[in-house]
Amino acid sequence: MANLERSMKFYGKTLGLELAYELPERNVAFYWIGGRGKSMLGLWETGSGPQRMSLHLAFSVELSDLLRAPDLLRKAGIEPRDLGGRPANEPVVLAWMPAAAIYFQDPDGHQIEFLCMLPDSPRPDLNIVSWSEWQSLSSGKN
Repeated sequence: MANLERSMKFYGKTLGLELAYELPERNVAFYWIGGRGKSMLGLWETGSGPQRMSLHLAFSVELSDLLRAPDLLRKAGIEPRDLGGRPANEPVVLAWMPAAAIYFQDPDGHQIEFLCMLPDSPRPDLNIVSWSEWQSLSSGKN
């Protein structure tokens, strides 16, 4: 993280993660992921060097939260995206899993993914489809 304070605002205030512990003297903060004691995200301030690392972080979320995420992200000033980085109004389905997902970037350019495994059978032949297309295909089975 280039700026810990900015990252803490993003993960704590914008995304609503619970702060687990902060060590200001070491420029580090930890946030609970999925509830207290389940998983943790550690943020370390790296300084102003020219070298940057780009990470991809995937967080498991409930389907109802995932379906609301595009609107909530936009209201927070964050552009929801599909797997290819294009603006998205709905999640995509990675049919080989299958899982629904929406993507966005944090202030340092790291790709964040909200991911929800689906109870349906995998369909690797479909590759990646929109949520609405997946719903259409799923309803056609019944």
